[in-house]
This record gives sequence, C-alpha cells and structure tokens, in this order.
Amino acid sequence: MNPTLVFDIETIPDIAGLRALYEVDSAVSDKEVAEMAFQMRRQRTGSDFLQHHLQRVAAISCVLREGDNFRVWSLGEPDEDEGSIIKRFFDGIEKYTPQLVSWNGGGFDLPVLHYRGLIHGIQCPRYWDMGEDDRDFKWNNYISRYHTRHLDLMDLLAMYTGRANAPLDELAKLIGFPGKLGMDGSKVWDAYRDGRLNEIRNYCETDVVNTYLVFARFQLMRGQFTQARYEHELELVRGMLAKSAEPHWAEYLAAWK
Repeated sequence: MNPTLVFDIETIPDIAGLRALYEVDSAVSDKEVAEMAFQMRRQRTGSDFLQHHLQRVAAISCVLREGDNFRVWSLGEPDEDEGSIIKRFFDGIEKYTPQLVSWNGGGFDLPVLHYRGLIHGIQCPRYWDMGEDDRDFKWNNYISRYHTRHLDLMDLLAMYTGRANAPLDELAKLIGFPGKLGMDGSKVWDAYRDGRLNEIRNYCETDVVNTYLVFARFQLMRGQFTQARYEHELELVRGMLAKSAEPHWAEYLAAWK
C-alpha cells in the first residue's frame, strides 16, 4: 500500500520575478516592490493576493503516514534555495508514488509548485503521467481534479464548488483540533522580512498536521477507518508530537483539548 503524504506550502511575493517583469530599479527596496504589486492587484481585483505565478515558495511541510509511522517535517534547511526544496518534494513523489492529500492543494499549492517547478526546470515524470507511461494513471492520476491520487479535501467536501469552501482553521476547530496558532498566511511576508523563517516553517507544520487530522476524520466518515482505527490515529499523532522538544508542538498539544 502506498504511503500517504499530506502537504502544505507557504509563499511570499517573488521579488526577483516582479523586478524583472516590471523593470524595477535596484534602488527600490523589496518591501516597496511587494507593496507596488499588492496595490496593482488591489486595483484590479479588490484583493492584494498575488497570482500563483508571482508567488515564491518559502516552506513546504509534510506529514508522511506509512505503516506504523507518523512523521511531520519541513523539507530542506531554512536557508536552502527554493528550487532545491521544490525538487525534494517532487523527488519524493517520483520515488514513492504516495497518495497526496491537501487542503486547497488543487486551487493553490500545486499550481504554485507547477509554475515554480517550471521556472527551476524540475523534472517529475511520475507526477505528470496521465496514462502515457502507466495505464493505471489514466484512471487515477495526480493531475485530474476528480481522482484521489491527489485528494484535495477542501474541494471534495465542498462538492467542487467554490461557494461552499470552508477555511481549514475553522473546520479543524469545529471538529476539536487546534487549528492555527499565532500566525496565518497574511503574516508570512512580514515574518519572512524579519528573518523569522523558522516560525513560518513551524506554522506550516502545524497546518499540515491539522490537514492530516481532518483527513483522518474524513476517513472515518467515509468508512475507511473504524472508530477504533480513528482513535488510534489521533493517539499516534499525539504520541509522536509529544516526543518532540520543539516548542510549537508543546503549544499545539496544549491547544488540543
């Protein structure tokens, strides 16, 4: 049975890309470049959320659930370059062919990784296979919205209509999980500029655990987990997090009533 890989990314404005596209003078600060892009976006759409291809990946966090093991971590080192981190993600898919699970991964995370992977020249033929090399992938591949090799939980639970989308933070809390602690996506850019990349990675890790816990609840709802198996999953996650000396996991467990 293939492992389950739950993933989440955090992004910041692609300052180098924005400078190149808009021919911004080097004397203009990164903060000013980003604010220019935000203002242009607000004028067009009313939101300062930049298009996918103008986002740069700051962190990718994963939960790997395989056999008796549960592991959560962020790919690469804090100072590792973006291309190398994205390559690690796709190399893992190439090697293990896991089931991918995300929250809005089809709407945000994967399109960003596609564009950034294209920019960095990253190869992953297994991920892009839609039946050309493996016939099984014709009927269940990572790309199709309606296949489960990549399961976008938000999209599926909303019946593939954006009008019914729910925020992960709110749904996790409604179920009884901690949800977000101290940071959200709107604060990532400021944290990055302040040099607090470890905080971003920690936040991303807690979000990916929230996603896994909601996925476990979904498995219970659709009958893939018995009640006993579901409770075992929760205890497994609690036990593994309790072994960590990292403060963000102590805070997470304290918030998990």
